Amino acid sequence: MSVKLLNLFVNTIRQNLPKYSKSVAGFALNQLRFSTAMDVADIEKKEEIIGHKNATRYKKRFMKRQWEDLKKVDGESDEKREKVDRIKRKKVAMLLGYCGVDYSGMQRNPGVNTIEEELLKALWDAKYITEEDFNNQQNAHFQRSSRTDKGVSAARQVVSLKLPLETDIEEINKRLPECIKVFGIKRVTNKFNSKVKCNARTYSYTLPTYVFEPKAVTDDQRKSYRISADKLQQTNDVLAVYKGTKSYHNFTEKKHYQDPSASRYMMDFSIEKVFVESDMEFAVLLVKGQSFMLHQIRKMVGLTIAIVRGHTDMSIMEKAFGKDKVIIPTAPGLGLVLDMVHYDRYDNKFKDSHASLTWEAEEEAVQQFRHEHIFPNIIKGEIEGNSMGIWLEKLNLHSYEPSDDVPGEKNDVENEKEADDDDDDPNTNDDVDNDEEVKSESKDEIGV
Repeated sequence: MSVKLLNLFVNTIRQNLPKYSKSVAGFALNQLRFSTAMDVADIEKKEEIIGHKNATRYKKRFMKRQWEDLKKVDGESDEKREKVDRIKRKKVAMLLGYCGVDYSGMQRNPGVNTIEEELLKALWDAKYITEEDFNNQQNAHFQRSSRTDKGVSAARQVVSLKLPLETDIEEINKRLPECIKVFGIKRVTNKFNSKVKCNARTYSYTLPTYVFEPKAVTDDQRKSYRISADKLQQTNDVLAVYKGTKSYHNFTEKKHYQDPSASRYMMDFSIEKVFVESDMEFAVLLVKGQSFMLHQIRKMVGLTIAIVRGHTDMSIMEKAFGKDKVIIPTAPGLGLVLDMVHYDRYDNKFKDSHASLTWEAEEEAVQQFRHEHIFPNIIKGEIEGNSMGIWLEKLNLHSYEPSDDVPGEKNDVENEKEADDDDDDPNTNDDVDNDEEVKSESKDEIGV
């Protein structure tokens, strides 16, 4: 019975063998005959010892093992076949916008609702990233240009990652909530990093103009208030003090005067426009800087409001940028929006080989999203939620001197311990590619 089984096995192999050269096939069969002749003898002995039923199982395992060995004669491994089937992915820059009112910031954070979590879920569901990429986004070379804090929105956020070239934006958007939208995707260089290659960020801060007038107390007074030309000029004069390179150690947390990372370069800060919505007047402040730290913009706005309202005078500015510790009020996060990230240096360097990251073609979609999803939530939060009105009550009690118990400030910091920066520290290294081009560019940006 065993000899018949051997002959049947050899005939089966001959019929199913791949068409290789006679020498290779002959060698494989000779090796098989040699090994099987000896092993079959062992099987016959085992039949006498362990019985017919167990011997049959042993034969089946033996035949399966020999057949799998023969299939690997061509040298093709499972890993190789997997590589062939794998989709090609290339580095891209993705432009997206979001309303961050109901989210705990941009950056992924276990156990809380974030923008990145929603985006990565949509990409995985659309099969543009693998499950491994979803669980660890560094596998897909994922990087955000700026980290936005809890409640902060973005009109033009840029992330970089590896995606298939045939990625369909609509397939992503239909898997995202309405408050998050992808506007465009562009092919970039393999070493592109949306954080490191970004040479400037522009943020807007929208607030009701009555915050600059201490006499506007009642709801009717605040709704009817319209900022004067003199008050507008006074506000712009205060904002202009922030221009240039200064130590912002008092405008964030856990920084000291001599800390190099506290030095930041502000290119511009002014009131961009004033408009009326729902019978209330609003102003849009626009600040452009190389980079920002945790709460920096909100503290810059908070101190400006305090000075214009007369809670303190301009001498506080010199003190705030000096070596002494000053407690600066932090304005609400509701009105803060990442307006634009700038890649001027990258665009100039690769203008002949890659598309510009100025996103002109996507501008109409950006503006539509801003007016449908970002501005309405800010306006609603001010008119119905009285965001600034509540904060102004804390401002009246604020002390600029260091203390263990500063009204309105201690709780704000504790409530936002787990939230991330409004923007990135250029000296941090999280998720940064470890290549020479990235390192050299990072050094150049810090030296601006």
